[in-house]
Amino acid sequence: MAKFVTFGEIMMRLKTEDFLRFRQALPGRLEATFAGAEANVAASLALLGAEASFVTTLPAHPIADACLGSLRNLGVDTGGVLRSGKGRLGIYFVEAGANQRPSNVIYDRDGSSVARADPASYDWDAIFRGASWFHWTGITPALSREATEAVRRAVHRAKDLGLTVSCDLNFRKKLWAWEAGTSPNALASRVMRELLPFVDILVANEEDAKDVLGIDVGSLDPSRGTLDAGRYPEVARGIVEQFPNIRKVAVTLRESVSATHNDWGGMLYDAASGSAYFAPLEDGEYRPYPIRSIVDRIGGGDSFSAALILALTDPELGGSDADAVAFATAASCLCHSIHGDFNFSTREEVRALTKGRTSGRIVR
Repeated sequence: MAKFVTFGEIMMRLKTEDFLRFRQALPGRLEATFAGAEANVAASLALLGAEASFVTTLPAHPIADACLGSLRNLGVDTGGVLRSGKGRLGIYFVEAGANQRPSNVIYDRDGSSVARADPASYDWDAIFRGASWFHWTGITPALSREATEAVRRAVHRAKDLGLTVSCDLNFRKKLWAWEAGTSPNALASRVMRELLPFVDILVANEEDAKDVLGIDVGSLDPSRGTLDAGRYPEVARGIVEQFPNIRKVAVTLRESVSATHNDWGGMLYDAASGSAYFAPLEDGEYRPYPIRSIVDRIGGGDSFSAALILALTDPELGGSDADAVAFATAASCLCHSIHGDFNFSTREEVRALTKGRTSGRIVR
């Protein structure tokens, strides 16, 4: 079985109860969990039975101890995590939206330990020992110049050692601010273009492709509540034309009808054959999952990435690109029904959904 390594920032997540707004909830109670894109992937992989390791730098205090404990309790290997006397644990605040009111996220993560860590402090030879896959996202190099250099060293060494490298573009405009005088889009484009030649599998959506890589095929606006799924292979082909090293491009297809009603699907494009595979299918045609009562949508894309890279390496999950995107889409659909960023769904539950069991009837 493959061993997966992910690298990035994990934060404390503070969420208002139910659907309260910040000004309603505070002063008062907030729900505390831990989350971050790459940590979410590692946790989802572990929960699906895979061997997963998460790498970051955290401060040396009891809150960070609790953070690591939450990952270890899920089976994630944290042996590659560094502890530092400088920097802090980042925080983000979540106000869940409902109906036509969107969710709101506020970051408080400047100066985090992983953003300030010395890039040379990570022993990638030791971290990658026994591993076959390395996953990162565009969020990590957005944090700082130091974090960018750490990712650069990681992807270089991963390729030298023969690992498969996957990346989720994950453009976050608010974060790309560490170079004065350079716009977030320009900085992200320059840095990611330096790193993407080391990537084999890329996860992106139409907004990422446009904002970071300048790929705009037009008429793709998920905020309208409808998508022209047939246009998405064009996005994937545009990415592969710029980076011929990329073997597969995956795209999540989210149609935002409202904050609590999304239609959800996915596409996997194979560069060698030029074929695109969609999920879910009904009578051979793409029909997205209608998620009409979203519990928590944050982490949905990360759960897609985790299930996809697992399915691409595990013959028990089908062994084909069509099977892989079906498994990934079903896993991430279920993630929308779970509080927090981590996908506490089992393989059996995911596979049941891929087989059409969508009623939600009690399992006795």
